[in-house]
Amino acid sequence: MNPDREPSRLPLRAGAMLLLAVAIVFVGLGWHSAATSGDDPEKGLEAAQRQVATTAAPSTSATASAVKARVCVYNAGTIAGLAGDITDELKAQGFETADPGNLSTSSITENTVFYDDDQKTQAEAVAEALGGASVDPRPSSFTRCSTGIPVIVVSR
Repeated sequence: MNPDREPSRLPLRAGAMLLLAVAIVFVGLGWHSAATSGDDPEKGLEAAQRQVATTAAPSTSATASAVKARVCVYNAGTIAGLAGDITDELKAQGFETADPGNLSTSSITENTVFYDDDQKTQAEAVAEALGGASVDPRPSSFTRCSTGIPVIVVSR
């Protein structure tokens, strides 16, 4: 071995320690992610059961009016969290609700409840529970909440 020329490689022990440190960091990040994810498997199961119950309901017009339609609230305004607040209020009043969502549109400027042919009475009840909202037939281009009653909120 030539004393003027030293190898520029890391010793084997230093490489193993570096790999061990990286592995510990990844295990810690995985544990932290799992502990703080906030996913509740029971909540997901309940949502799936509600979806199955809603889609399994008879679709004849005679029985559809007796079945409470699911209410889907969408925030089309600028107030953060408005759809969630309205969903909670409707749920407290006994309505079956879906998870709230956001809607990007400038064509709806007032709180509006859409309905299909056999849902007008239920849509009017939702509008009344909101303290007044416009009740309109569902436009054919509005495909969200296809089996329920969409509620678009822009203000409190």
